[in-house]
Amino acid sequence: MHKSCLIIGPRRSGKTTLLKQRYPAIPYATLDDLDLLDWAKQDPKGFISRLGDHAVIDEIQRHPLLTVAVKYAVDNQNAFFLMTGSSTIGLMDAAADTLAGRIEIISLPTACWGENQGEPTHSIFHETAGLPQIREANRCLEDAITYGQFPEVLSVTDLEEKKNLLTNYKNTYFTRDLMQLSNIENLDGLLAVFHHINRSIGSHLEISNFARESALSHPTAKKYLNALQQTQLTFRLYGYQYGPAKRFVKAAKIYVADTGIFSSFNSPVSQGQRIENFVIAELEKRRKLGFIKTDQFYYYKSTGGSEIDLVFEKDHTLYAIEIKNTRRPGPRDFRNLRQFMLQSERPVKGFLFYSGDAYDRYGDICLIPIGALYRGC
Repeated sequence: MHKSCLIIGPRRSGKTTLLKQRYPAIPYATLDDLDLLDWAKQDPKGFISRLGDHAVIDEIQRHPLLTVAVKYAVDNQNAFFLMTGSSTIGLMDAAADTLAGRIEIISLPTACWGENQGEPTHSIFHETAGLPQIREANRCLEDAITYGQFPEVLSVTDLEEKKNLLTNYKNTYFTRDLMQLSNIENLDGLLAVFHHINRSIGSHLEISNFARESALSHPTAKKYLNALQQTQLTFRLYGYQYGPAKRFVKAAKIYVADTGIFSSFNSPVSQGQRIENFVIAELEKRRKLGFIKTDQFYYYKSTGGSEIDLVFEKDHTLYAIEIKNTRRPGPRDFRNLRQFMLQSERPVKGFLFYSGDAYDRYGDICLIPIGALYRGC
């Protein structure tokens, strides 16, 4: 890496470990250290000067205006800084204003499923994984959904220890840290918002429902939901506007960035919702990492109720994806995809992810085992 960069990702996604392992000789400073944070606030230029012309600055979102001093050092001293941020609250605006064109901004989500087992073995949409690997993936799918892909959780084998780590994350990174970063005062309200998100996976985001269920005002519920997105714990899909229907639904849907978050809050979530969130989150990770080259994911729903779980544009072609929690999909499972593909004026590739272990075709729709996400890119 020859250009300064800012790595954005949720807490415990491995940002610090990555930089320390790849650049062990570069000085390191974290703004989680209260003394260093105070110094950065009191004398940002002196703080940056003391680090020298090469440094790692961890958790820079705790003082976004430090990017002004970074800009000065990059422009005038040819300095090289590697920065991490666990939240975009205030940070992306500051970075955009001061560091535009000077740094790369990179997303680092939690690990992709199977990443801890080695390099990718295949392209999810263009190649097939071997049957033994698919079956291995299906055997470990339930644990992958339950415990998620936070690197520290993946590194332990004892299931009770995994549960304890996720509970600790809930009590610290998912709540206390979030409250501090976002100026949130109502812990009970925040917990209620989390639980309602878990119950609402796959449904339209109605802030009024969150406000009612969480006993929060509409502006406060909106603030909490935005904070969860800005700290990379959730992401949204917006309604795709260029499908075959003349009238469509634009409201957003919300998903958790890692399904381990479900377990940390011990929320009741249906198996269909868990599978849907898992598949979409795994594909979103690959989009952020650049394996799926598209700017944005969407869902599609006509006012008549015809819905596609995931839609994106790539190479002048629409990819339309349905996700089904079944080992034997039937004609009804393909109906919305077939209708979308027949009515679209643009080229469409249709895919159905399902719980079986064989690749197959249903007319011009490709069936892909959910296990193909394992070690896929």
